[in-house]
Amino acid sequence: MNFAVENWAPSYGAATEDVGAEEATAEVERSVEIPEGSWKPIKPSVQPPPEIAFVDGTNRIDAQVWIDEPDGDVRPGICATYAAGAVVCDGIARVTEVRVQRGLFTSSGHAEPITTGHVTYEVRASTGTLEQLAMSVIDRMRHLEAEVARAVTGVDLIVLDGLLWGREDIPKAIGYIKSHRTPYLPAELNAIVSSLAPGERTPLFLVTTSWTRFSWYVRLPGSSGHPWSGVVRCEVNPNMAPADAAAMADLATASLPRFASSRHRDPRAPQNLYPIGGLERELRRRSGDARFIYRSLLTAAG
Repeated sequence: MNFAVENWAPSYGAATEDVGAEEATAEVERSVEIPEGSWKPIKPSVQPPPEIAFVDGTNRIDAQVWIDEPDGDVRPGICATYAAGAVVCDGIARVTEVRVQRGLFTSSGHAEPITTGHVTYEVRASTGTLEQLAMSVIDRMRHLEAEVARAVTGVDLIVLDGLLWGREDIPKAIGYIKSHRTPYLPAELNAIVSSLAPGERTPLFLVTTSWTRFSWYVRLPGSSGHPWSGVVRCEVNPNMAPADAAAMADLATASLPRFASSRHRDPRAPQNLYPIGGLERELRRRSGDARFIYRSLLTAAG
């Protein structure tokens, strides 16, 4: 297979861009745990579990490539590295599971694996533009995260960094979302979020977009500045009974504050929890040096 490596540095993204689709409108049921008119901050009385697992993934575009087709056409492709791992905290933090994979994402029906002197990119059939191929990389990473989470045993809580979407059936798992791109509550209930003290949560609410989940907000310690500083949103399986979902929310809310990061250690503090930040660094280390791999791809392309 003949291919060429794009000179445009992968760290700057694609040389062409498409406008992404708008976010779906959410339907929210706010009287799941308590009536909407009775909302107030909840301080869980439960103790944190002795063992908690944190699962996260990383992905990196190593190079954009162009694959020669038999008819003289060329097809775009992405050589990407994606990884997932778990950290179990039981008094100490231990990396218990790490998986690193590499793929050639392309719509070319004539693509073959690319092997350099050090790594191999297996063909991952995808469709669309370079941006859509990049989304396929993220999708593969999420599936890898789910595999890692299902391999974790003996813990009472699994914190998945990011949306729970597509992974709702993992036992004892919650989704952990650090940013707030979509408003789910009206102003009067957002005021309850703003009033949360560290270690407090909102009541549950049920969110339905293209999928459904129970959700709640939590405030972590160490926040400062605007009223939502240090606030994260969590998600749990919608097929649970509301009482069981509330129990999971209490367990998570009692557990997360002790892992909140400090600003002198992490610019995303306190939301980027220490185990997740450490796991990200380990996954990037095991993914290999990006510059070295890029040069090996240039050599493989001839």
